[in-house]
Amino acid sequence: MPTREITRQNILDTDIYCLTAEKFSLGRSNIDIVQQMLDNDIKLIQYREKEKKSGAKYEECLEIRRMTREARAAFIINDDIDLAMMVEADGVHIGQEDFPVEVVRKLVGEKMAIGLSTHSPEEAQAAVKSGADYIGVGPIFKTYTKEDVVDPVGFEYLEYVVGNVDIPFVAIGGIKEHNIAEVTKRGCSCVAMVTEIVGSEDIGGTIQALRQAMQK
Repeated sequence: MPTREITRQNILDTDIYCLTAEKFSLGRSNIDIVQQMLDNDIKLIQYREKEKKSGAKYEECLEIRRMTREARAAFIINDDIDLAMMVEADGVHIGQEDFPVEVVRKLVGEKMAIGLSTHSPEEAQAAVKSGADYIGVGPIFKTYTKEDVVDPVGFEYLEYVVGNVDIPFVAIGGIKEHNIAEVTKRGCSCVAMVTEIVGSEDIGGTIQALRQAMQK
């Protein structure tokens, strides 16, 4: 069966964008969680761990890089540009208060995708001009995963992006099985989730239920 080559342009060509969060993973390791994600045909993993030591993150990401390559899945690292380069990740995801996209591009080169979190039409348009390969749109709903989270942007901003932004985007923030259809029916085909998946006792069953809900 032919498999696509992961590029900056197609990195979001998938339905569910999974993020790691070991403190919400019911005592399971990121490696265990990622393996279950990949076993259930997740094709995009973002590594997001704020509190671990650099050496531990490096070793973990080396293993996840091996696993995602074997599964033909994309691997993105949150914030840590050096780490993304060291393990040859497919992308790095940065926030509004991180280094500018133009500067990150000089560091990571032309092959690595750069994603940028955005919270308003102005930030979306600035992201396009900066050369970001995709944007995060959110938080759609209130989320407790991040400590420095901004207020929810709701559907108004999501609908703006659907109608006015030409680069790929992923919706994120408080998205669960009970509200995911509200997101996808507005024209969003790629949805990011953290605790809904990593905090599930049955990750495979949850992913299956989410995919069914996305079709409603």
